[in-house]
Amino acid sequence: MTVSLTIADPEAMERLGALLAEQLRAGDVLLLTGELGAGKTTLTRGLGAALGVRGAVTSPTFVLARTHPRPAAPPLVHVDAYRLRDAAELDDLDLDFAGSIVVVEWGAGLIEHLVDAWLAVTIERPSGAGAATDDDADPDAAPIEPRTVSIEGVGARWADLGWLHAAGD
Repeated sequence: MTVSLTIADPEAMERLGALLAEQLRAGDVLLLTGELGAGKTTLTRGLGAALGVRGAVTSPTFVLARTHPRPAAPPLVHVDAYRLRDAAELDDLDLDFAGSIVVVEWGAGLIEHLVDAWLAVTIERPSGAGAATDDDADPDAAPIEPRTVSIEGVGARWADLGWLHAAGD
């Protein structure tokens, strides 16, 4: 089952993260796919806030994996697999999949070799939309554009996404 949602802005992406957090427990894996700037870390930030993690949720690009502890609960492990070549390199990070909630960005083609079930979240942003037409516009200011988020459950753990479909956006 795949659920597709339109997410209007970064705040709505964080709310989606919070909605997903309500369903998560130790052993759960989220696979986030989307181009740079699509909103993967924003979604993870909302997830982390709802889980009550310690520390700011930022992109783990340079450290590959960052563990965010939670009081008396499984930690959130946030992984950026962009620079990893294969599943063996991801496995070498020695992540505690069973005892943590693990979010893996850029892990398609890797995570499938390490776990049996995951929630695949694909974030698409429009290309070419919202281009600045004003010559005086700030070139660093990215326009806020809606995202299309497709969520697919893989494995028995995520066979029923009815809770998400009912929530809508």
